[in-house]
Amino acid sequence: MGDKLKYPLLLVHGMGFRDSRRLNYWGRIPARLEAMGCRVYYGGQDSNGTIEANGAFLAERIREITEEAGVSRLHVIAHSKGGLDMRYAISTLGMAESVASLTTISTPHHGSRTVDRLLKLPDFLVRFAAGVWDAWLRICGDKNPCAYEVFHTFTTGAAREFNRANPDQPGVYYQSYAFVMRHVWSDMFLFVPGMVVKLLEGPNDGLLPPSSAVWTNFRGVITGNSCRGISHCDEVDMRRRKLTTRCGDGVSDIVEFYADIVQDLQAREL
Repeated sequence: MGDKLKYPLLLVHGMGFRDSRRLNYWGRIPARLEAMGCRVYYGGQDSNGTIEANGAFLAERIREITEEAGVSRLHVIAHSKGGLDMRYAISTLGMAESVASLTTISTPHHGSRTVDRLLKLPDFLVRFAAGVWDAWLRICGDKNPCAYEVFHTFTTGAAREFNRANPDQPGVYYQSYAFVMRHVWSDMFLFVPGMVVKLLEGPNDGLLPPSSAVWTNFRGVITGNSCRGISHCDEVDMRRRKLTTRCGDGVSDIVEFYADIVQDLQAREL
């Protein structure tokens, strides 16, 4: 089977996890896309690196992939903070000519009012939490984790500045998606943050309300067809299984959502 897309597909992970052969960030998704004929590559940037550092890493990664694959451009699907890393690489670092499309999945384009509130806690507490997380991520393979700086990039003020400095680039097709859980207990991994975000900002995917994920060519708020909804973890197939066996409106298996993205990009003949 030939490539489903004209160009290879680069998957860019979000914050807190890394691409790994033993524990793939994207679950069953890459295998499904490869079965469709796509050539799939991974970003491999630090899970807790700054936007600037990760953007520079991804810019070099794009150069490596295009040379290796013998192509001029890539399609990119980026989850969560990975979407900001890629927007920086495209806009500030001049990678627009090498990117055919950027699809962002629950990316905090407009920051988080919840983070605004949390960063009003005593600074020593924020620094302590960031330091503990950085120490763990160094063990996991991050070369230069900077959680304290990353936390501050998620404020609404920082997001406004970032958006002004990193506008969409001509020639790149942008699209964005958001998700929601139906209840705060839909994902016990995200129960606490989901509850906090719900109190401060309303329905969310356990970390992010849809209003923050809206960007160019917003394709809507995606829901599951069960009473559980879709969480930030579900968006990248963390559980490696269908969301539900039920049929009907909404997503029952997240891998098919990504297959639909690929089919849509192909139909656009980008």
